[in-house]
Amino acid sequence: MSTTLLLKYFPDLTEKQLEQFDKLEDLYNEWNEKINVISRKDMESLYEKHILHSLAIAKVMEFAPGSKVLDIGTGGGFPGIPLAILFPEAEFTLIDSIGKKISVVNAVAEGVELKNITAIHGRAEQLKEKFHFVVSRAVTQMPEFLKWLKGKFEKEQFNPKHNGILYLKGGDLAEELAGIKAEIFNLKNYFDEDFFETKKVVYVSKGNFNS
Repeated sequence: MSTTLLLKYFPDLTEKQLEQFDKLEDLYNEWNEKINVISRKDMESLYEKHILHSLAIAKVMEFAPGSKVLDIGTGGGFPGIPLAILFPEAEFTLIDSIGKKISVVNAVAEGVELKNITAIHGRAEQLKEKFHFVVSRAVTQMPEFLKWLKGKFEKEQFNPKHNGILYLKGGDLAEELAGIKAEIFNLKNYFDEDFFETKKVVYVSKGNFNS
């Protein structure tokens, strides 16, 4: 069963969550035939390179019920869809500038009966809503990313960490994060698989940039 890998790191998944995660493989295979949202070779390691990688954010932050989370440049729904399954009482908005990718997000969300996702075709800068957290998977360099987030954060705070950004990145980030007060979590400390050796979650509190 494809979800064995997820249970290794998230042993408290409910039966419903396991069913939802299990369905993702067929749904993404089906949609990938029509729209190439995940590279063909990556489909063979969907649970490791996309689903578990998305859930790595949960090793750093458990979203409290009522949290509003924005996933910028979600593509086919990562990290937003796996996180929405894991945190059914948080609200997720997934945005991407490519309409056909948002079509996939909507179809997959419907296929696993996710009620806590809103998918939007557009650009993050144009959004008027405010959020507690922004998540993303390496859509651009951090300095550029920060520019998109002006006025995007709620003032109220009720999570273990201050409202801010949780960004999945890889490699050496010293140059990219120069001058940005960030906390870096190495995923090799949480996961055994080689894929995570250089992968990180970068956390930046909204108080550490002009938000």
